[in-house]
Amino acid sequence: MMHAVRLDVVGKEDRKAAVAAYKERKSVAGVFAVRCGAASTAWVGGAPDLDKIQNRLWFQLKMGGCPHRSLQAAWNVHGAESLAFEIVERLEDEDLAFARTAALKARVAHWVASMGAEAI
Repeated sequence: MMHAVRLDVVGKEDRKAAVAAYKERKSVAGVFAVRCGAASTAWVGGAPDLDKIQNRLWFQLKMGGCPHRSLQAAWNVHGAESLAFEIVERLEDEDLAFARTAALKARVAHWVASMGAEAI
């Protein structure tokens, strides 16, 4: 006799495990750049979680609500395909939040100056 597997129970357990794993993952702070090939411009910013920043920026741009006007203008004029996202530096794990914030600000300033980019 075969036993039926309750997929709804298994699915819920898998989902709970996936949510728990997502919550426990470590975020990686760092510096990123957005480049517009059509306009030959770049923007540099810092993020406490590099895994999420591109999705957030692209969502803001798609909705027309990006707080960085020149970046929004480049998106509007040249389109999404002209923009490229890249991670330029990952920061080592800092134990204290304020130390990470200060290090992130310093590294963004460095990359803005070295790339001749606009800070975002």
